[in-house]
Amino acid sequence: MSTQELTAVWDEPDIDPAVHAKRWWILGVLCLSMTVIVMDNTILNVAIPSLITDLNASNSQVQWIIDSYTIVFAGLLLTTGSLSDRFGRKGALQVGIILFGIGSVASALADSAPQLIATRAFMGIGGALIMPSTLSLLTNTFRDPKERGRAIGIWAGFSGVGVAAGPLVGGLLLKHFSWNSVFWVNVPLGLTALVAGSFLLPKSREDRADRLDPVGSVLSIIGLATFLYGVIEVPAKGWTNGEVLGGFGLGILAIGAFIIWEKRIDHPMLDMKFFKNPRFTAANTAVTLTFFAMFGSLFLMTQYWQFVHGYSPLEAGVRLIPYAMGMMIVAPLSSRLVEKIGSKRVITFGLFVVTSSLIALSFLSRDTQYWLAIIPFCGMSAGIGFTMPPATESIMGSLPRDKAGVGSAVNDTTRQMGGAVGVALIGSVVSSIYANRVDSAGARFGVTGAALQEARSSLGGGLKVAGGLTDNAVGFSNAVKDGFVSGLSSGLRMASLFVIFAGFVVWKYLPARAREDQLPAATTEDFHDELTGSLVAGE
Repeated sequence: MSTQELTAVWDEPDIDPAVHAKRWWILGVLCLSMTVIVMDNTILNVAIPSLITDLNASNSQVQWIIDSYTIVFAGLLLTTGSLSDRFGRKGALQVGIILFGIGSVASALADSAPQLIATRAFMGIGGALIMPSTLSLLTNTFRDPKERGRAIGIWAGFSGVGVAAGPLVGGLLLKHFSWNSVFWVNVPLGLTALVAGSFLLPKSREDRADRLDPVGSVLSIIGLATFLYGVIEVPAKGWTNGEVLGGFGLGILAIGAFIIWEKRIDHPMLDMKFFKNPRFTAANTAVTLTFFAMFGSLFLMTQYWQFVHGYSPLEAGVRLIPYAMGMMIVAPLSSRLVEKIGSKRVITFGLFVVTSSLIALSFLSRDTQYWLAIIPFCGMSAGIGFTMPPATESIMGSLPRDKAGVGSAVNDTTRQMGGAVGVALIGSVVSSIYANRVDSAGARFGVTGAALQEARSSLGGGLKVAGGLTDNAVGFSNAVKDGFVSGLSSGLRMASLFVIFAGFVVWKYLPARAREDQLPAATTEDFHDELTGSLVAGE
């Protein structure tokens, strides 16, 4: 049997014709479900000043309002992805939407920072059920590789919409309502996705249900959550802090134990053999390092727009629309380009565009005009649009459909981990350079003691101190802005180095076109033997 025939057999859509006929409507429900949780992550940042005022939240509590969700979400991804494969992906998505909605209502009604931290953590459970289910349902609905690539491109484009819609919608809501509104908005969106999904989404689960892997599940939760805790605490406490080192140490030990355990048992939650497939591993590397650069740069550029240029959250949200449009337009088009020149070339080109854009952004100054700054920023968005859909399709297309849930969870976990490490590492570089520049500015403008320490803590702190000065207010304000921009430049250039490395990995190891590697890992030894024999015989 030829490779093409085997591919045709594998991708033959053994799916209800009625489901196949409404597959694009199904995609719409999945995109809406995913957009809700992506938008929630960005919309909350707009409400931080109101949270500090209305809930009397400390800086540490504000940080945990954001991070409690992230840690629970990332820690549960592999487990929820595996459970959705076994018990049903539609059910996992719908339960996730319900839990996310309940958490949103509880968050909107919270009257203290500790309550909001707890309700945000609960929302993380819902998010961990939603995110991998959307991609695994997509993969099992779109069986044709060409259509699957196009569907993933649209799905990825909507993630860009969610990133930009958060600050825009949040700014509009806070202009007319209290901070609670950023959580209430999740309810109608979630209900729409839930009702539409109940009619449109197909039931989907593993054909052969393996035994549960509770040990692997516990090890993955401990490893991912504690490692991410260490990463998140780096900007505030430093790389040598005991809690940070403890988080890293426990996380690495638990992840190492998870890998050993998964290799030894006959029913692993995550089959480590998947990583022997260069298509799976190289694409995951590209995803991880791209999100490393993207999250790190977004973290910096958000401060650049709002503190250096002085835009309000709403003004910044409006000005991010071109960024969202870049990803939304390019991501669906990338699949068409893959069909002509292959995943390797498209992903490498996308990474080249991201790298070039990061380097161009590193030359920003305090007085750079908006249109000069937004052009490379949109270029980075377009590069991500070229990179993420074919990388995601490579990951999902190299796995058995039965393992789509855990495959999607791996894809989502690498995104979260790469992004968190990017914010921590790039943020640390920026903070170090910024603090040194503020020290010099303090000596020039007579800022010392507690005021200097507050100015060193953040750009927002520096501008607050500058506002309290008299004769030197403008000079010190410009100095701290210049210090931040100097750190931003170094941080963006460092991010570009990681993207260059990702491009090298993709070019060297990702197959130019998916031939043998286009087929998912075999679910039976017979299929693997048949494929291997056919390839050796040159059929």
